[in-house]
Amino acid sequence: MRFLCLVMTACYILYTPSFDKFYVGATQEDVYVRLQKHNNKTYDNTYTAYTSDWEIFLFIECANYPVAINIERHIKRMKSKKYIENLKCYP
Repeated sequence: MRFLCLVMTACYILYTPSFDKFYVGATQEDVYVRLQKHNNKTYDNTYTAYTSDWEIFLFIECANYPVAINIERHIKRMKSKKYIENLKCYP
């Protein structure tokens, strides 16, 4: 379901309840369009292609794409599910 258009540069975190996993990415397009692409398996043979129940856990609006990529890389370097969960509690 799509409620509003979020065309912006952002770092986003997706969550799949069926596998209890997170995916961190960056985009320059509408976050909900990007979510649909992950759920429709547009990105074939990728980490998100094995399930289609991804939901937006968190997105962080960024000033530009390089900033979004830096945030994405930082989150991935932490390699911590608890860190990701805490991002939502303590932005």
